[in-house]
Amino acid sequence: MSAPGARAAHDRACRFQTLNVRGRDGQANGLAGRWTSGDEPPRCARAVLETSIDITERKRLEAQLRQAQKMQAIGTLAGGIAHDFNNILAAILGYTELALDDVEQGSTVWRDLQGTLVAGQRARDLVQQILAFSRHTESTRVSIQFHLLVEEALALLRAALPSTITIRPSIDRHAGSVLADPTQMQQVLINLCTNAAHAMREAGGVIEICLEPFNVAADAPAIAPDLKAGAYVRLTVQDTGHGMEPEILERIFEPFFTTKSMGEGTGMGLAVVHGIVVGHGGAITVESTPGQGSTFAVYLPRSDSPSIAALSEEEPVVGGNERILFVDDEAAIVHVGRATLQRLGYEAVVCTSSAEALATFRAAPHSFDLVITDRTMPKLTGEALVRELHQIRPDIPIILCTGFSHPMTPEQLRTLGVDALLLKPVMAHDWARVIRQVLEQRAA
Repeated sequence: MSAPGARAAHDRACRFQTLNVRGRDGQANGLAGRWTSGDEPPRCARAVLETSIDITERKRLEAQLRQAQKMQAIGTLAGGIAHDFNNILAAILGYTELALDDVEQGSTVWRDLQGTLVAGQRARDLVQQILAFSRHTESTRVSIQFHLLVEEALALLRAALPSTITIRPSIDRHAGSVLADPTQMQQVLINLCTNAAHAMREAGGVIEICLEPFNVAADAPAIAPDLKAGAYVRLTVQDTGHGMEPEILERIFEPFFTTKSMGEGTGMGLAVVHGIVVGHGGAITVESTPGQGSTFAVYLPRSDSPSIAALSEEEPVVGGNERILFVDDEAAIVHVGRATLQRLGYEAVVCTSSAEALATFRAAPHSFDLVITDRTMPKLTGEALVRELHQIRPDIPIILCTGFSHPMTPEQLRTLGVDALLLKPVMAHDWARVIRQVLEQRAA
């Protein structure tokens, strides 16, 4: 290379600088960039810039985002499994209830069937937990003073936890109200406290439960992804247990991940908690240090709606004598549905396809008082069937029933013309209650 060419190459090399960006952990990331401080740098000069940028917060937020994406993917899979399993459970529980009505109460067969019914209900509850985790649960939410829920849950916990564990509550009765499903909120607190108790089962310890109002400012550091600025109620559960290593901490909200021994737990508890909290528009965070315990913090949006003082009990319900069109593409569910409706006193006309149901209804639209239809059916879906039925008779009451459903708001149901949405499996007393509510509301 000629002398001028070598000079030019040398000068180009001298126009680069090295950036060493170091995090709090001292790890360096070398980045190359052009030196633009002058047109003609000195020969043999090499600029080196050392700067220190703390990227710990960014790493934390990136980890939380990855966790949220992973939970969403698993939730979609869980919801699909729940759809098929709920259809199976609908048949199992339905046939069991029918058989119980046909045997002598207190007999050996009756007791065996009761055991089958209890086992089926436990399976139904497990599916509900999966759906809560995947945020596809249809739940009834009311505005309620959150401290009432916490106090009710604490009453249950004191009787369930061993005497070696002390509960120290710090409850602000003016923390505010939340728009929530009361049963799910109690489940959140009980799961968190049960998990804390397990971490202290060998040596005992203290669970501190704190409820307080909390405001998230718009310019405040992000507490969790998607947690917007606003007024919240913060529930904190802190234990003095063994704590968790970072690699465990990253996976605790994954379903079926558990550090418990075989037979001690399924690993669904914290996954369910995560699903419930996020499904209510809130967030949950955790901090833990090995040997120093763990702290879970739940953030739920405060509600400005008038709150109820206590949970209302279900009113007794009865059957009737109206004529009902029942539609489902599962033959077993159709058989159970017809028998159940008939035992409640109703006249039931059943169809195993939406096309058959539409033809049956079109032939005599004013002979039916109510239509109950599945949502997911081949060719003509339940929602499409609802639209067709309303084209024929706009005033027909309709109940939509499904083994799995993306959430539908009351406004969406009203727009579709659906009076109620039920999630399978539906027990006989649920059918009776909802049918009477829909018919009486229409009559009023």
